[in-house]
Amino acid sequence: MEETLRSLGEILLKALPTFVLVLVLYLYVANVFLRPLERALKQRYEATEGARKLADESLAKAKSKTEEYEAAMRAARSDVYRELGQLRQQLQAERTAAIEIARHEAESQIAASKAQLQQEVANLKQNLAGESEALANQITESILRRSAA
Repeated sequence: MEETLRSLGEILLKALPTFVLVLVLYLYVANVFLRPLERALKQRYEATEGARKLADESLAKAKSKTEEYEAAMRAARSDVYRELGQLRQQLQAERTAAIEIARHEAESQIAASKAQLQQEVANLKQNLAGESEALANQITESILRRSAA
């Protein structure tokens, strides 16, 4: 067993430089390649994550701008509809006033025409009364002439 241990000790002693060499190689690779690679990957992750965050922020800003725009459009539409309603009411009031004025003018023209017709009827009645008296006198004269003849 001693011999086995001694053989094992010799093997370990011979493997020790290889172990040290592998350890040094590992430290060298870790410092020269792995750490810079980890830093580059970390920077890449931060850059992509930063870009994602910026994209999310841009989307949020765009969404808020869109909502503001839509709110402004709704407000503008309501203002336009309110103004149209007011304009419609104003036009209706003007139309009603114009109809009322036309009605008063028509009524005054009708009243003037009635007065004129009444005046003409009165004049015609007077003329008829005068003509009927003259006609009656002519008839009377003609009857009296016949009976005198």
